[in-house]
Amino acid sequence: MLLASLVEPAFGLIFWMTLSFGIVFFLLAKFAWKPILSALHERERSIEDAIGEARKARDEVAEMKADNEELLQKARAEREHMLKEARDIRDKEVAEAKERAKAEADALLARAREDIRNEKNAAIVEMKNKVGELSILVAERILRQKLEDRTAQQSLVDQVLKESGKTLS
Repeated sequence: MLLASLVEPAFGLIFWMTLSFGIVFFLLAKFAWKPILSALHERERSIEDAIGEARKARDEVAEMKADNEELLQKARAEREHMLKEARDIRDKEVAEAKERAKAEADALLARAREDIRNEKNAAIVEMKNKVGELSILVAERILRQKLEDRTAQQSLVDQVLKESGKTLS
């Protein structure tokens, strides 16, 4: 008899369960669903923004690579041009005076090498500066996004202090 009453739901039990479900459903619909859906939409929008920024950063890096390759090609062409000029001058001077031609050719080659080295160093410095600026910009945006609330800031400070304690000992 006891087992049969547990298996067969009574009308009162069904009524109260239905009423309780209706109240919970009403409260969820009234107070919880809108904030949950708006939070989900906000998260989706922030993810799309992050993907867009990542694509933009990737495009900028690709553009910088292309610019650097172009600078290298120009430097190579200029180097070849300078080397050709140096050889022509050396050949002309050899006909007049072999010793004077050798000295001038060496000076031109040294100047061409120095110019190439200077241009290469300038291109490398410029590339490093651009990559550094981009890295700082990306890091700043990531940190701003990650450290929007107080708990995330505190968590980062605690983690840095814990890691610095490990490195000091």
